[in-house]
Order: sequence, then C-alpha cells, then structure tokens
Amino acid sequence: MKIFEVPCLEDNYSYLVIDESTKEAAVVDPVEAEKVFDVANQHGVVLKFVLTTHHHWDHAGGNDKIKQLVPGIKVYGGSLDNVRGCTHQLQNGDTLSLGSHLNILALHTPCHTKGHISYYITGKDGEDPAVFTGDTLFIAGCGKFFEGTAEQMYQSLCVTLGSLPKPTRVYCGHEYTVKNLQFASTVEPKNARIQQKLAWANGQRKAGLPTIPSTIEEEMETNPFMRVDLPELQGSIGCQSPVEALREIRQMKDNWRG
Repeated sequence: MKIFEVPCLEDNYSYLVIDESTKEAAVVDPVEAEKVFDVANQHGVVLKFVLTTHHHWDHAGGNDKIKQLVPGIKVYGGSLDNVRGCTHQLQNGDTLSLGSHLNILALHTPCHTKGHISYYITGKDGEDPAVFTGDTLFIAGCGKFFEGTAEQMYQSLCVTLGSLPKPTRVYCGHEYTVKNLQFASTVEPKNARIQQKLAWANGQRKAGLPTIPSTIEEEMETNPFMRVDLPELQGSIGCQSPVEALREIRQMKDNWRG
C-alpha cells in the first residue's frame, strides 16, 4: 500500500491510495479533482473509486468533476450523508477491496456530520494499516459537533477509532496540527509528549512538510479528545465522565483564540 497526500485548497488533504501490485488506486476526498487526477497520472495508476468521508463541499465538492475525468468511476459515501455525486452508499461495516491486497472497511463515525465515514485500510501482512478520518479525528483534535452530540463523538473517537490497532496510521482531512497541539498543551500543560510533538510539528511546517500521518498510539498520548477516559484529565477540567469531559473540551476549543 502506497499513500500519497495531495494538498488542496488552503489546508485540506486529499489522498491517493495505491495497490502497488496492480497499480489500481482509490482517492479520498478529491476536492480539487484535476490536481488529484494529475498526481494519479504521474504515478501511472488507474483510479477505480472515490472514498468520500462526508458531504461538506471541501471534501465532496470535486466528485462530479472526477466523474467527468474518469468515466465510470465509482463514488462511495455514507448512506446518511447525501454525498454529492455518490454512486454507491455505504453502511457501517461495509467492505471493499482494491487491487490484489487492499481491504477497506467503512466505519460510521458520526457527529461532525450524521453520516460521516472513516475508511480503515489493511494491506499485506506486516504492513501497518491506515485510517482516513476526514473531519472526525484530526491530529491532536477532532471536528466540530455540527450534526451530532458529545455522546456520538465519544463513540466515534474513543470507541470506534480508539479500538483500531495502535500502529494504524492516521490520515485526516486538514492540516490543523500545530494549532491543535497548542490548544492541547493548555488542556494538559504537563504532558511532555504534547510538547515534543508540537516542536516536531512546528519544524515540519517551517520546512513546508505535512504533519500527517500520525498513529492511533500517538493520538492516545497527545490528543485530549481521545484521552477523556483518564480520571486526571477529567478532574483537571472539573468533569465527572468521559462524555462530559469531551463536551467541555470541545467548548473550550470552540472559544479558544490561540
């Protein structure tokens, strides 16, 4: 499995996922369709389908254009999300295959939108899996609760995504890492892992490099939204339960001006 990030718009990422043995590829959230199409051509791959995480225009807005560029391409999206250009609707637990070695599992991760899908992809034995989390899980953050509740986000982040294997590589929809880690350091000022990752992320951005991927293990160490099960974190913000803590941290982040 080869994965290439394609920076789009101001801070979005689309991704090209390639099965190396067959040169078949899928693209995640190709908002700038021509740019993604050009990258696919550069790597000599055949685009088989689109994996759309959710209906917001900066993720699904290129679907119609990529259907023009690649006639017959399949466009997948969540069944509850009314995804633009969608040809095949997915439910939680649905599976797809790409090429000879890649298996794709659709995970319903609602809250940011009600039908948001994350895509968990496994390849050959010994290869770390990957998950494409759209705007549910960001590196050191999570999406705003536009269409859901703290209870849903807890289930999506801490149960569904949090139960994936720790080495799973996390590819999210936006380059928000530096700001997210700056905020995380206000929630957990004594967390040395947050400070280390913030220094690294600042270095990456100064060099013009992305901060993705992360891993599920790193998120469990540095992402306050995925650490709400910890009694000490709950206590530090005056909360009694994981869901209450998640709701409180999201409100803090919404009001934080950095």
